[in-house]
Amino acid sequence: MFRSAFGGMNHGHGHGHGHAHGPAAPASKRVRTLLIWLLAPLAVATVAGMIVLYPWGKSLPSSAVQQGTPVEATIATAASGPCLQPGQVQVGAQPSPDDKPCLTVDLRMTDGPASGKTVRLTVPIEPSTPRFTAGDDVVLAYNGGNALDAESFQLVDFQRGTPLVVLAALFAAAVLVLGRWQGLAALVALGLSFVVIVLFVLPSILAGENPLVVAIAGAGAIMFVALYLTHGLSARTSVAVLGTLVSLALIGVLSAIFSAAAALTGLDDSTTTLIGSLGHGIDARGLLLAGVVIGALGVLDDVTITQTSAVWELRRANPSLGWRELYRSGLRIGRDHVGSAVNTLVMAYAGAALPVMLYSAISGVGLGALLGSEDIASEIIRTLAGSVGIVAAVPVTTVLAALIASREPVHHLMSTTDLAESHQ
Repeated sequence: MFRSAFGGMNHGHGHGHGHAHGPAAPASKRVRTLLIWLLAPLAVATVAGMIVLYPWGKSLPSSAVQQGTPVEATIATAASGPCLQPGQVQVGAQPSPDDKPCLTVDLRMTDGPASGKTVRLTVPIEPSTPRFTAGDDVVLAYNGGNALDAESFQLVDFQRGTPLVVLAALFAAAVLVLGRWQGLAALVALGLSFVVIVLFVLPSILAGENPLVVAIAGAGAIMFVALYLTHGLSARTSVAVLGTLVSLALIGVLSAIFSAAAALTGLDDSTTTLIGSLGHGIDARGLLLAGVVIGALGVLDDVTITQTSAVWELRRANPSLGWRELYRSGLRIGRDHVGSAVNTLVMAYAGAALPVMLYSAISGVGLGALLGSEDIASEIIRTLAGSVGIVAAVPVTTVLAALIASREPVHHLMSTTDLAESHQ
């Protein structure tokens, strides 16, 4: 497996930083052996970790809070007015401005035990209540009671399946048109990444395993599968995998140290809701750290692949360069790239935490107290630990690529296209 991985053909790296002039020639035996010794223990550890951590034969906990069975419906009519009890009719006086407003909707059921029937619901209008109108396709929660009784249903949310499917199809089409076969490989790798998360990471954490350890094992599996499938079985990709795994380990260590030093609990609203649904405790801080590791995967992929490709191309352009010259030149390229990569991660976390920051901004506390609050401090540590790992990935991956590329004979650095042209 590893021999084919390090001696196979490179299919490019799928980013806008490509430099290859055709598939790379197979790696030399010396480089192949070196990469096997470096990566084989990590691959074995990843597989062993997944086997040990997976909840074989264990029954996963179910929600202690009954959410109801989701059923679909369409709003036929919607009217706002004062809140009335079932069967109550308002007569005489006009409603007081202090009366709490409600929305009364007639729902045409399209799913569930009352499919084809009409159900009338009254929903209190709160600032956090979605604005439902006639014609909306909605989701209800059915508690299993009388299907003709409005008390058996609760209006929950909008149906969003169609726009999500359309957007996913547009995304896939764009990737395939631009990337062609490599775009298809990238989509398959993306699907397998979700498979790892859904079938390994989530069950293992729910079974009570340490979330950080589970995330590191899952991230390792994702990196091996996604990078090799997307960027080809080559020495370049192998170096990128090695640099990514080292950087992920650094991110995990930094996150663990500073979350403990800052006394972060990880008990944000979503985690608190999860604990309430499970009915028992969970390692909330470990869950926070797991999110940091998984969240940094995509950016690390881009950084490490770019650095290895840059070093290989520098060596091909000037075979006389030693590893120190390759490292210095590659690092200069990496400095330009790392700024945009870090900004990408920071903006992604800032966007996700925007409601929290807005809420904190109107709380009336000082800036120091605002930044030290649990929610904001969690995002700061999440962002900075991930950013340190991304910054570290540049010199780590560059030095690994420089050391390995400098050991490649010149004819192994040339692409198959270059070799064919040189013999013409």
